[in-house]
Amino acid sequence: MALSLTRNPRRFALGILALWTLLWPASAALAADKAPLTVFAAASLKESLDAAGKVYTARTGVPLRISYAGSSAIAHQIEQGAPADVFISADSDWMDELAKRKLIVGPSRRDLLSNHLALVAPASSKITLRIRPGMPLAAALAGGRLAVAGPEVPAGRYAQASLTSLGVWDSVKDHLAPAENVRAALRFVAQGATPLGVVYDTDAKVEPNVRMIGIFPDFSHPPIVYPAAVVAASTNPAARDFLDSLQSAGEAAVFRRFGFIVLKRR
Repeated sequence: MALSLTRNPRRFALGILALWTLLWPASAALAADKAPLTVFAAASLKESLDAAGKVYTARTGVPLRISYAGSSAIAHQIEQGAPADVFISADSDWMDELAKRKLIVGPSRRDLLSNHLALVAPASSKITLRIRPGMPLAAALAGGRLAVAGPEVPAGRYAQASLTSLGVWDSVKDHLAPAENVRAALRFVAQGATPLGVVYDTDAKVEPNVRMIGIFPDFSHPPIVYPAAVVAASTNPAARDFLDSLQSAGEAAVFRRFGFIVLKRR
């Protein structure tokens, strides 16, 4: 059973849910007396953070309210006063922006995770392509469009940087299907609306209606980093503890099961 959970993120998520269900009677009594913790997180974290959050709530009794969107959209919401306790971004730029405005608690900031960038196609697609400099990406689109997150979103920035580094950006920049976040780009591909898309490989692993064509080399784009911090306006005492828990052995194991690279705590 342990082996199958490791190889199958969806089955692992179900296992986490079953564990949480068993622990619910005890944790529910604790949660009734504790204020919910509101977490704003990058869309690509959906399944893994949901699973890690259930482990945290079962252990501490602190209920979580997690909202997912593109990191840029979340940062703008926090700038406008949205009531969040914790922000987890998919790149450092948007966290830096909030730090400049003193909207996060500086000492609480830490880099949690890393990821890889992947080229995906619908599961039924016959497209084959080796990711390399000068690859015939435009020809592979065959008149279709390339699904990518928009230019404000970290995944979109990583995609443009990688395609530029590989010398193929100019051939596809007029044939894009921009999406509001990386999960929206993933849906374009999963639904067959586009023949190819650029997403994180962790996205591809949780979507059965796509298949991975290949992984973009890490040298072709800036390092993919997920920083997290307590929001300055938060008054919830559990916020810092929640961040610490995400780097604990239990929650780190959850993220690894979903394909994330867990960064060492500094």
